Amino acid sequence: MNTAITCDNLTKRFGSITAVSDVSFSVERGAIFGFLGPNGSGKSTVIRILCGLLAPTSGEAYLDGIDVVAHPDDVKPRIGYMSQQFSLYRDLTVEENLDFYGSIYGLDRERLADRKDAVMSIVAITDRRNQRAGTLSGGWKQRLALACALIHEPGIIFLDEPTAGIDPVARRYLWDLLFELSLRGVTLFVTTHYMDEAERCTDVGYIYLSKLIALGKPSDLKLLPDVNPKDTYRLEIVPDDPTRALHAARDIPGVRSSTFFGESIHLLVDRAVTAADLERALTGHGIEVVRINEMGPTLEDVFVTLTEKQEARGV
Repeated sequence: MNTAITCDNLTKRFGSITAVSDVSFSVERGAIFGFLGPNGSGKSTVIRILCGLLAPTSGEAYLDGIDVVAHPDDVKPRIGYMSQQFSLYRDLTVEENLDFYGSIYGLDRERLADRKDAVMSIVAITDRRNQRAGTLSGGWKQRLALACALIHEPGIIFLDEPTAGIDPVARRYLWDLLFELSLRGVTLFVTTHYMDEAERCTDVGYIYLSKLIALGKPSDLKLLPDVNPKDTYRLEIVPDDPTRALHAARDIPGVRSSTFFGESIHLLVDRAVTAADLERALTGHGIEVVRINEMGPTLEDVFVTLTEKQEARGV
């Protein structure tokens, strides 16, 4: 079986509020599935259903072929969970936290000893085994949290904003660990608000106001017709004053949309308007263009475009 997770027409209502509406997707074994969406869009509800913590109003969900709704207790030993907030015991050492979580999953003494050594080696935290968890830095806490999620050797791991609040070096290290786990066949279900992290996922789903409005590989989503309207193209412009350039660009005929992207601005422009035309127009507003080049859409462009389309439909 190559499919690790399957959702079919998943719906969850809380009274008159629909938190998840008719959501369907599947995740292949060993994939890194990025699940994105604004806060309150339904991400956490989907995860709670998949973890067997919440029954859906309708629809079906399967993990490793097991019906999550009918047999939630059979699913729990097969999954690991790493929360956004550090939820381990701060007064316990690294090793004591691993002992505790190993005992929860019923590992015997010999098995627990083997798994502790294995997961501490994977996350490179062995030399801190006697340090209290509460004294670890943010990046080391996330390493420990991942080690605890791995202690019982699950095939599927849910990671809720795993890199929120940690420094860029720790983020990169954690993602290196995720790639390594994926290569070992572990399936990773990751929520994130960072677009560069979404780009690293093998597949992504974007949920907005309870509905899944995008699903696929990042490269495929960038080719969607809604993201690439006919007779348009995209430009990246690095101006001397991005704020003034953004406002000026919005008044230039043929510019369909413009947005900040770091120190540059990204434009969706009618094909009839050339880069030279735009540079002249911006120069006329007293703005110096340092660099201008054609570019493809980013995942952020994809999600912004699809969100605007959804809002325009009034859905």
